[in-house]
Amino acid sequence: MIRLGLTGSIGMGKSTIARMFRDEGIPVWDADEAVHRLYATSPVIRQKLTDAFGDVVTDGHVDRVKLSAALKMVDHGFDRLNAIVHPLVVDDRKVFMDAEERRHADLVVADIPLLYETGAESWLDYVLVVSAPADVQRARVMARPGMTAEKFAAILGRQMPDAEKRRRAHFVIDTGQSLDECRGEVRKLVNRFTGSGL
Repeated sequence: MIRLGLTGSIGMGKSTIARMFRDEGIPVWDADEAVHRLYATSPVIRQKLTDAFGDVVTDGHVDRVKLSAALKMVDHGFDRLNAIVHPLVVDDRKVFMDAEERRHADLVVADIPLLYETGAESWLDYVLVVSAPADVQRARVMARPGMTAEKFAAILGRQMPDAEKRRRAHFVIDTGQSLDECRGEVRKLVNRFTGSGL
C-alpha cells in the first residue's frame, strides 16, 4: 500500500485536491477532520485541554473559539496544544491506515496541513505539495469570513514556506491552473500508483 502525503500552505487548494482523490475512489485520511472529530467526541482530549487551558468546553465539545483565545494567554500555547493533540491524532491515523491495509488498498492519501512541520514525511512513501502563486493564495485566504491580514500572517508564520515545501516534495500540483487540469494531474498520480489506466 502506497502512503501519499498531501500538504500545502493555507489557501493553496489542498482541500480541493483531496476531494479529487476521493472522487477517484482513493481513501483519504484528513488530519483536520480527525482533530475536529476528537474535539467533539473524545473525553480524554476534553479533559487534557481543560487541564492545560481552562474552560474551553461548550456543551460537551471543545470550543474552538474559546481554545483559540486561551492559546494566546498561555506561553508556548500552540506547542502545548500540539503535545496534547498530536499523539491522539497519530493513533487515529494508525487505525485508519491499518484498516485500509486490511482492505488491500493500493493507495491511501494522508491530508496533513503541517506535514513537514510535524515530521510526517518519515512514515510516508511520497509527498504531494499543492501550491499556487502568492497573489492567488492571498486572494483566496483574504476572501474567507473573518480573515484579517494579521491572522493570515500569523498562520503563515507557523507554516514552512511554500518554496521549501515545493523543494522537498516528490510531486507538486499548481492550483493556479484550471480545475480540469488539476483533476488530470490527480488522475495521473492515481494511475501511477494503482496501475489503473496504464
